[in-house]
Amino acid sequence: MDRKIPEHIAIIMDGNGRWAKSRGLARVEGHKRGADTLEFVLRQSVSFGVKYLTVYAFSTENWKRPKTEVSALMNLFSKYLDNKKDELKEQDIRLVVSGTEEGVSKKLLKKIKETEDYLSDCNTLTFNIAFNYGGRKEITDGINKLLAEGRTSITEDEFQNYLYQPDIPDPELVIRTSGEFRISNFLLWEIAYSEFYITNTYWPDFDKNEYEKAIEWFNNRERRFGGVDAK
Repeated sequence: MDRKIPEHIAIIMDGNGRWAKSRGLARVEGHKRGADTLEFVLRQSVSFGVKYLTVYAFSTENWKRPKTEVSALMNLFSKYLDNKKDELKEQDIRLVVSGTEEGVSKKLLKKIKETEDYLSDCNTLTFNIAFNYGGRKEITDGINKLLAEGRTSITEDEFQNYLYQPDIPDPELVIRTSGEFRISNFLLWEIAYSEFYITNTYWPDFDKNEYEKAIEWFNNRERRFGGVDAK
């Protein structure tokens, strides 16, 4: 039987800080190494044939971290957009960024929009960066949109249109690194029937072998969506 590749994979990239601490490095060095891992995973996803990749880059709760770390993460994201947009274009990767604009500088918001526009005609893979993102915030933003339209009731299928990325299908596989068993306010609506793969590996050490293991694990799952075993 041919191996099934999930159409949409979502990743909670956890463990950058602990990876750095275990090596006596500053936390920001872990984030820099994590950015290198993300670049590899993005290329590997294209190679596998994944159509949508969503990564949890910065949550609405991450503003609680030390200001120096938050500033470093903002700068890292800004530099990523500057340095990688042409490479993404060459790989035919469309970029979308999901999250709230609250708290983000106008300069960075402008750069995000320009990069999204620059890559809007790419279609081999859609790369969705959850940045300044919270699952509860996404749902309440959607509710406020429909209330502003005067809606008093709505179906589940209709509510999909009020999410940040209504055209992206729900993830089939969610990968979380560093061994933590938490959703952490990530894609709360979209992951209702996703399969969860947890690895103890810190994100900076997530390599091809780890990615292959996650895909293999997914292939051994029987997805019933609330139904019963067909056997």
